[in-house]
Amino acid sequence: MKTGFIAIVGRPNVGKSTLLNTLVGEKIAIVSKKPQTTRNRITGILTKGEDQFVFMDTPGMHNPRTKLGNYMVKSINGTLDSVDAAFLVVDPEYAPGEIEMTLMKRFKRIDIPAILVINKIDRSGAVKVGDCIKAYSELFDFAAVVPMSALKDDGTDILLMEAEKLLHDGEWLFDEDELTDQSERKIVSEIIREKLLRLLDDEIPHGSAVVIEEFKEKKDLLSVRAEIFCERESHKRIIIGNHGEMLKKIGTYAREDMEKFFGVKVFLDLWVKVKENWRESDLMVNNFGYDKKSIDE
Repeated sequence: MKTGFIAIVGRPNVGKSTLLNTLVGEKIAIVSKKPQTTRNRITGILTKGEDQFVFMDTPGMHNPRTKLGNYMVKSINGTLDSVDAAFLVVDPEYAPGEIEMTLMKRFKRIDIPAILVINKIDRSGAVKVGDCIKAYSELFDFAAVVPMSALKDDGTDILLMEAEKLLHDGEWLFDEDELTDQSERKIVSEIIREKLLRLLDDEIPHGSAVVIEEFKEKKDLLSVRAEIFCERESHKRIIIGNHGEMLKKIGTYAREDMEKFFGVKVFLDLWVKVKENWRESDLMVNNFGYDKKSIDE
C-alpha cells in the first residue's frame, strides 16, 4: 500500500476546486467563477489500486483584507506544513507573480516536492503554455510539469501518474470508498453557498455564511433547515428577492444538488439573517465554522 497527502494551491480562480472534483470523480468542492470561493481546506480521497491519494484543496492565496481572509491564508500555510507534496495550479494566461513566488519559496523552505499543474489549456494556445512552462521551470525545480484541463478531464491520468511517484509506503488512513472527510452538514452548507455565489452580485455572497441548524435523516427524506447570514439589511433584501423569488431559486438549485449527492428527496428550509461585519470578528468567523484550531492541527 502507498499513500500521500497532496496540497492543491494557487492564486484564486485557477481551477483548484474543479481539479479536486475531477480527480476524485465526485463534486465535493463548490465551484464558481468568482475568486476566493473556497474558504476551508477540503479533503478529497481517491483510492486507486494499492494507492490512496489524499488531496487537500485550499483557498486561493491572496492578500487578506478581513479576519476571514487572514483565516484563509493561514489555512493554506497550515496545510502546506502537513502534506507530503503539492500541486501548484496556474493559469497559462498569467505570468508568475508575487503569489506564485511566495508559494514556491515556501515549497523550498519546508522541502516538499511540487508538480506544476498548468490548468485551462483548453482556453490557451500552445505558445502561451510553452512560455508558461519556461517561466516556471526557471524559478523552481518541479518534480513534473503537467498541462491539462480539469474542466474537460484532459490530462488527469498523466497528473495521477506523476503524483503516484510522490506517494510513500504506508497504511491507508481512509476506507476505500470514502471520498471526503467533510461532514454531511458541511457539504450541505457549501452547496447552498455555491448557489449564492452563482446567483448574486460579487460582494453579497462573499459577505455571506451558511449555518445548518437542523439536519434530520429519515428513510426516504432528508430535512434541512439552514440560515444564511449576510452583513447588511440591504443584502438580506436582495438574497430574498421580490416576493421571495431569489431565495426560492437558491433553494431549488441547492436542493437539486443535494438530492443528487445524497440519493434521497430533500426538504430544504432557508432563512436569511443579518450579522453586520461578521468577517471582521474572530468570534463570528469561528462561530460560522471557520475554526482556527483546524489550521493548527
